[in-house]
Amino acid sequence: QVSLVESGGGLVQAGESLRLSCVVSAQTFSSTVLGWFRQAPGEEREFVAAISWSARSSRYADSMKGRSTISKDAVNKVTLQMNSLKPEDTAVYYCAAGSAMFSLKPADYDYWGQGTQVTVSS
Repeated sequence: QVSLVESGGGLVQAGESLRLSCVVSAQTFSSTVLGWFRQAPGEEREFVAAISWSARSSRYADSMKGRSTISKDAVNKVTLQMNSLKPEDTAVYYCAAGSAMFSLKPADYDYWGQGTQVTVSS
């Protein structure tokens, strides 16, 4: 079974930074992309950033370009560095794995973590 565990969320003030991490554990793993999504209360889950398993390619949501960096180590940890956080960044952030390279649709991802809460106060 595939397991994804997020960590690093918390309460911060606008303008501050957070680093989210996702550790992937699996007996076998066929996914080719690792991504981050977020979901605020009453809203749909939306794409944040993604990186290929090889870490050679990545993409970002327009709202994150210039403020975030997604990276992956040589084994199984994905990191999302977020800077200049805004109140509108408040949401539960989820790590996901899939095979539809850089898809922005949550339905195209096969495995999900439990999520980590990010709250940005003004």
